[in-house]
Amino acid sequence: MKSKDKKELFARSEKELRKALKEAREALFNLNMDNRQNKLKNTRQIFWKKKEITLMLTALKEKEIANAENI
Repeated sequence: MKSKDKKELFARSEKELRKALKEAREALFNLNMDNRQNKLKNTRQIFWKKKEITLMLTALKEKEIANAENI
């Protein structure tokens, strides 16, 4: 993921991140299913999707911490 994409990811609202996270997890599930059925040509996609999910979780956690400090 490019640094520009990371900045955009961390700039999203919490609601948008949760929605994107749900979609990414569904996409990862589909990638895993395709891999098990030998339909997936580029298995590296699974790695990148996991990394994307991890970044989303990190951004969500940072927002939760920031909100907790402001309360």
